[in-house]
Amino acid sequence: MSRPTATLALPDAASTEAAGARLAPTLRGGMVIAISGELGAGKTTLVRGCLRALGWNGPVKSPTYMLVEQYPLSSLYFFHFDFYRFADPSEWETAGLADCFRNDSICVVEWPERVAGLLPAPDLQLTLAHPDDPVLGGRHLALTARTRNGERCLAAMTAAS
Repeated sequence: MSRPTATLALPDAASTEAAGARLAPTLRGGMVIAISGELGAGKTTLVRGCLRALGWNGPVKSPTYMLVEQYPLSSLYFFHFDFYRFADPSEWETAGLADCFRNDSICVVEWPERVAGLLPAPDLQLTLAHPDDPVLGGRHLALTARTRNGERCLAAMTAAS
C-alpha cells in the first residue's frame, strides 16, 4: 500500500516552528507523531511551534535527560518524548512510559528508532534533515502519513506551504 508523502523546505528555525504550528490544529487525542533526525536538526523547534499554536506559553525544552515532558492542554495531555539516551530498546519496557499512549493524549516522539518496534505505530512520521548542499542552509522535512489521521495532518501541513 502506498503511503502519502511530502517534503517541505524549511530555511530557518522560524519556518520549522511555523511547520509545527501548522501541524498543531490537526492533532487529536490518541495520535502518535514520530520525529527523526540528527542532533540539531530542529526536532524540538518543531515541537515548540506545535505547542505554541496549541496555547502553551511556558518553556519548551528537549526532554533528552528527562525522557518525557508533559504539557497539560485543556482536555488533552501532550507528551513530548526523547529516546536519544536509550542504549537498548528494552529500556522502553522498564521506563514505564507505555501508559502515556492513550486516547486522551498526543504523543510526539523524538528518536523513535531507539525503541525499535515497541512504540505504538505512528500516525505521522516526520524526518528532519539538512540538505546535501550546505550553501542552501536550512533543513528538509519529510512527512509520511501512516493512518487517516496522519493523512489529514499531512494535507494541512502541505496546503499551507
